[in-house]
Amino acid sequence: MESTALTFLWPRLLWLLLALPLATLFYWVLVRRRRQVAQQFASLETVGAEGAVRWRRSLPPLMWLLALAALLLAVARPQATITLPSRVETIILALDMSGSMKATDIAPTRMVAAREAATAFVNEQPDSVRIGVVGIAAAAAVVQSPTTKREDILSALERLEPQRGTALGSGLVISLDTAMPAARIDVDGFINPRRDRPQPLEESKDGDEKSIAPGENTSVAIVLLSDGQSNVGPEPQKAAELAARHGVRIYTVGMGTPEGVIVKVDGWSMRTRLDEESLQKIASTTHGEYFRAADAKDLRKIYRTLGAKLAFEKQRPTEVTAVFAGLGAVLATLAALLSMVWFNRIL
Repeated sequence: MESTALTFLWPRLLWLLLALPLATLFYWVLVRRRRQVAQQFASLETVGAEGAVRWRRSLPPLMWLLALAALLLAVARPQATITLPSRVETIILALDMSGSMKATDIAPTRMVAAREAATAFVNEQPDSVRIGVVGIAAAAAVVQSPTTKREDILSALERLEPQRGTALGSGLVISLDTAMPAARIDVDGFINPRRDRPQPLEESKDGDEKSIAPGENTSVAIVLLSDGQSNVGPEPQKAAELAARHGVRIYTVGMGTPEGVIVKVDGWSMRTRLDEESLQKIASTTHGEYFRAADAKDLRKIYRTLGAKLAFEKQRPTEVTAVFAGLGAVLATLAALLSMVWFNRIL
């Protein structure tokens, strides 16, 4: 969860904070003059204040200074970005099932580690969140439609086994269609474009559909786990652009290392490398986030972090001028009351 950010609508007025050192100097001069008078007229009651406990002498002025600071900040109209519970309703887990998932650089294998981490992720999600599973190999397919039944989701994860090929673009568009069936995405036109229809995605848009900014759809999220190397089907970036047009964030998790490892599949040897650039670009396009898993421990930690990010969302900045103004008023009132009770004066 990100920290709350404080900004100002009228930042140019922050120069008024220069009044704080001036106020401090004014009070110092006032106290010094009061002490000089007390020394000349030792019988005056003002000498009694010098005998007060040190913290009583310091507290009211300090409260006055804090009150002034709060009021001056209020003039600049502060606003805070508040983190609130998310409204996410559907999460699609898109898992790479290509032969590279047999690699043992993440013990015991990438596939086993991915299943275990995904299982923990599913168990930590609120019961109201619907979770679906999409397997990605040479062809992508929905292994489990979005559901709240955790046992069905976990069974779907157990059925995933490494296969040949990696069609990340197909997997992402199928994930998007599975999460948003009402959007009527032309999945077949995306995966198998016809020459007489070069831009099926644009034509499939509903004319009455309202435009939405990337990342603005907070009810749906896609989590893609892969090494980023797509060798079959449409380009993953095209699918990411489509997801961005629907406001859906894609969180990508990279498995392996950029150097790669050699994996033997069906008598063939191949080197599998982590294509971080591709995964980072997918996440950036959709206003999601990229994570890299170097080992099984990292992978479990990433899924816990993802769970927290999906449970909370950033809202638009909210003006909190009234909070600062109210705080300043309360501090000033308390300072005046304490000063009157202890020293029979306001300052």
